Amino acid sequence: MRSLVRNFILPLTLVIVGAAAVVGDAAEEIHVARSSGRSGFGKSGEPGQSPQDQDLPATVRAEDGNAYTPRKTEENARIGAVFEKDDQGAHFCTASVVQSPGRNMLITAAHCAFDADSGQPLNDLVFAAGYRNGDEPTGLWKVSKVVVDDRWAKSQDEDLDVAFLVLEQKDGKNIQNVLGGNTLGMNRGFDNKVKITGYPTSRDTPISCQNRTTKFSDTQLRIQCTGLEDGTSGSPWLADYDPKSHTGTVIGVLGGHEGGGDQDDVSFAAYFDDDIAKLYRRAQDED
Repeated sequence: MRSLVRNFILPLTLVIVGAAAVVGDAAEEIHVARSSGRSGFGKSGEPGQSPQDQDLPATVRAEDGNAYTPRKTEENARIGAVFEKDDQGAHFCTASVVQSPGRNMLITAAHCAFDADSGQPLNDLVFAAGYRNGDEPTGLWKVSKVVVDDRWAKSQDEDLDVAFLVLEQKDGKNIQNVLGGNTLGMNRGFDNKVKITGYPTSRDTPISCQNRTTKFSDTQLRIQCTGLEDGTSGSPWLADYDPKSHTGTVIGVLGGHEGGGDQDDVSFAAYFDDDIAKLYRRAQDED
């Protein structure tokens, strides 16, 4: 596996960004994220220089492969930013709510939630669903358990770069009861129209992009989408969202090959096969 490891922290560069036009919504202010001190792998980790704003003018249709700032919708509300300990540092990965019997489960990339150097899961993760400009509509949810495949824990097998996170209840409520959850799509093939929503570390608003997936290998999906930089690891690849049932199907998460890729406009995901289905069942037993 070719991994992308950053063992240094780039200084934050302050950038003044004008109000950005948003597809179908009002412009949202872009902020430079605060440093967390966490080293990165793949498309997780420290912010560097803020990229050019990827938002599209309101008069331009969001073409496939072009990133834009998504609206605040029920679909997007169950996707959020991952922090360590609290929200005082930078968010470094993305996760989303998936359905489970315990109704308290997220899915993300394994490299977002497991420290390969120590061989231990990160034990201080928190999740901010629908995070925008410091606003956390449902507050911070604490992760109580991290479930990854043992083979990923031992050798960081890129075909198993998937993790399930079990959350603690918040104010006596389960996150799925508050926000709903998406289903998982196993063995869905390599050609799917998906929407990816994630949280670049360099900004405090999410970006979305939609396109068709392609086959990179028998165990990896590939997609061309702009703006999927550091912080978007773990972003759900969502297919077939139905506004009537309020449910979509996650067929991958940004990660896998090269930790999700070393280019901002080309990304990867481990194919959801029988191994991921087995991991999901194991996570349900933990929930």
